[in-house]
Amino acid sequence: MALRPRATSEEEIETIRRLAHSRTAPARAVQRARIVWLAHQGQRVPAIAQELQLTPTTVRRWLKRFNRQGLTGLEERPRSGRPATYSPEQVSEVVATALTAPKTLSLPFACWTLDRLQAYLNEVKGIWIKRTRIDELLLAEGLRWRQQETWFGERVDPAFAEKRGASRRSTRRRHPIVS
Repeated sequence: MALRPRATSEEEIETIRRLAHSRTAPARAVQRARIVWLAHQGQRVPAIAQELQLTPTTVRRWLKRFNRQGLTGLEERPRSGRPATYSPEQVSEVVATALTAPKTLSLPFACWTLDRLQAYLNEVKGIWIKRTRIDELLLAEGLRWRQQETWFGERVDPAFAEKRGASRRSTRRRHPIVS
């Protein structure tokens, strides 16, 4: 007996169709939706497996999960692995500290560097964390770490370019050799 998708509502079919043809959804979600979409179109497991370059076992697994759980069956399940090293409270403390001006914490500097932030979190907050992990956490929150600005430039002094004057070439121009 051929494995077929269960009876679905128009709304569910439309959601699967949109996801199966999406260019912005995660690739795995699109692939799973395409399995169900092709099965809904009447294709059998071997043909779907060949078209999507999957094994028939994989196609059957996702069709069975869809038949049992509907659209939620196509979602990612938590995977085994090492548990999170830092609690959500610690992560929020790292982010909140990075967003706080050091002067408001009575620190003798005006901006954070990763080294300063790491030292503060280790010594004051008791969160033992490496600077590379701080950077990863900030990036995961959508924050990009900036390089510390130097003491000169247009952002510090809007008239800097005028005061600096015209730039000069640091090397002389070479004249072509004429033969």
